[in-house]
Amino acid sequence: MEMWTTASIRQSLTPGTSPDERSEERQHTMRNAAASLAVVSLLIATCSAVSAADEFDLVLRGGRIVDGTGAPWYHGDIAIRGGKIVGVGRLPGTKAQRTIDASELVVAPGFIDMMGQTAAPFLTDPKAAINLLTQGITTINCGEGVSDAPLIGDAAKQAGWSSMAEFFAKLEAVGMPINSVQTVGHTQVRSAILGDVDRRASPAELERMREHVREAMRAGAIGVSTALIYPPAVYAPTEEIIELTKVAGEFGGGYYTHMRNEGDRLLEAIDEALAIGAGAGTRVHIFHLKAAGQQNWGKMEQAIARIKAARAVGQQVTADVYPYINNGLGASAFIHPRHSAEGSVALRRKLDDAGTRAEIRREMETSSDYENWFRHSGFNWNRVVLGSMSGEPYGRLNGETISAIATKVARDPWDVFFDAARRDAFAMPQTMSEVNLILAMRQEFISFCTDVGPAGGSRIASHPRAAGSFPIILSRYVRDLGVLSLEQAVARMTSVAANDVLLHDRGRLAAGLPADLVVFDPAKVADRATFAEPLATSNGFRFVIVNGQVVLDDGRWSGIRPGRVLRGPGVAE
Repeated sequence: MEMWTTASIRQSLTPGTSPDERSEERQHTMRNAAASLAVVSLLIATCSAVSAADEFDLVLRGGRIVDGTGAPWYHGDIAIRGGKIVGVGRLPGTKAQRTIDASELVVAPGFIDMMGQTAAPFLTDPKAAINLLTQGITTINCGEGVSDAPLIGDAAKQAGWSSMAEFFAKLEAVGMPINSVQTVGHTQVRSAILGDVDRRASPAELERMREHVREAMRAGAIGVSTALIYPPAVYAPTEEIIELTKVAGEFGGGYYTHMRNEGDRLLEAIDEALAIGAGAGTRVHIFHLKAAGQQNWGKMEQAIARIKAARAVGQQVTADVYPYINNGLGASAFIHPRHSAEGSVALRRKLDDAGTRAEIRREMETSSDYENWFRHSGFNWNRVVLGSMSGEPYGRLNGETISAIATKVARDPWDVFFDAARRDAFAMPQTMSEVNLILAMRQEFISFCTDVGPAGGSRIASHPRAAGSFPIILSRYVRDLGVLSLEQAVARMTSVAANDVLLHDRGRLAAGLPADLVVFDPAKVADRATFAEPLATSNGFRFVIVNGQVVLDDGRWSGIRPGRVLRGPGVAE
C-alpha cells in the first residue's frame, strides 16, 4: 500500500497554513491559555488540600502530565482515591496502597474511541477489550446506525434483552473492562419496524420508531446515529431522520452520522447532515470524515470549509478520522443498493445468477450514481484488501488484495469478489489520501476513532485500525512527522472527544474528575497491526486506569472490570 515519506509530508505541511487556519489556531491557543490558568488555579488549591498524612488508593509519581486541555506538559504526581482524581501536582510524602513510578512516561486522560461500534462482546469475553486497552482507550462510543437495542422477536429472545435499558442493565451486571457510551441506531429502529426493505414509513410506523428512540434516550443514550450508505438506511428520506433526531434533541441528545456519501457527493452529504442537525435542533458529529476516490481528493478542503462555516455561525458540528488510507466495509457495499431492496438474503440469492452478476459488474465499472467503492478504488482490484474470509480456498489468504488472491487460487478477480460478497467478507479499499488525512487531523474540531471497538471476533476487526489507530497517531503523526504536538493529539483523543459524547467530566486531568488515565512511553509507542495481522497489539502503553482501577497493568490485562455505562442527559429526566 502507498504511504507518503516523512520528508514529503513535512514538505507538504510547511508552507500551507491558510489565514483561516492561523486564526483558528490563535483562537485555540487563547482558549488553551484560559484553560491552563484554570488548571493552575485548581492545582494550587489541590496541592494545598492534599497533606502528607492522606492515604490514597493509587499515586502516579513523577510523570510528564499531558492534561487533555492542550496546555503544555509538566512534571507532577497524581493521587487517586475512590475512583476519582483527588490530587494533581507535586505531592511529596503522600502515601498510597500502590505507587507507580511514571518518570520518563506520559500520563494523560484515558483516550476515547469515537466509533467503538458495540460493547456487547464484553458480555461473553472481557478480553475482547485488549485491542483497545493496548491503545490507551478507556471509553468507546457505541452505535453506527446499528445498535444493540432495540431488539424484537427472536433476536430479543436470543440476546436476553429488548430495550436499551435492559441492555445497559445486562452490561452492568456482567461488568466491562472499559466504559461505554451509546447512541440508538436509526438502522436498528427502522429495521425493527419496517424490516430491511426499500419503502417509506407510514405516520403510524414513524411514531413507533420515535417511541423506540424515546426509550433509548430515557435509558441514557446520547443521541441517534445513522449509517446512510448501507441498506436499509440508504432508503430513508432526510425527513425521517430529522423526525427521529428531534426526539433525541428533546432529551439533550445529538446526531451522529456515517453520511450518505463520502466521495462523489461528499459536499452534498455534509449539507444533508447539517440540515438534519438544524432541522432537529441538535449538534452534529460526522463519523470518519474522508474524501474517497482520487477524483474527490480535492474536496477535503471544501468539506472542512463547510464545517468551519457552520461552526462560525454557531452550529455545533464536529468530526472524527481514523489514521489509515484504506477504509473498510462489507464487500456487498460495492454493489448498487437497489439490488438489496428486498433484503440481504435476497441479494445473496441474486448473486447466484450469471445475468445479475454481469449487470452488477457493468454498474460497478461504469456508474457514479451511487457510492461506488470500486470507482473510488481506481477500478483496481489490486487496491482492495479482503478480510474475514473463512474456509477453502480463501481462509489462508486474508489480508491480501483481490488481485493477489485471484492469482493464488487461479480465478478471475470478479469471481473472487462475488464469492466475497456471498460470504459477507470485509473489504478494505485504498481510497484516501494521506495529505487529506493530515489536513483533517490538524483541525481542532477533529477527534479519533478505530471504527471497530472491541475485536470480539467481528469481521470489521480484520482492519489494522482495530489495534493500531491511536498508537499510529502518536508514533507516525506526532513523533515522526510532527503533524501535531503531543498536547494537541492528546486533546483530540480526550477532551475534544469527551465533549462530543457529552462526557464533560472526563477527558481531562483535574481534582474531582473520574480517574480514567493512560500511562505510556512516548519514545516506544508503536503500532504493529497489519492487514495480515490486524490484531497485533501495539507497544509502549504501560498502564491504563479506568474509574481508579488499573486494568492494563504493565502492558497486561489485570482481569478486572471497572467500566461503566456512561449515560446521557435524558436519563435524569
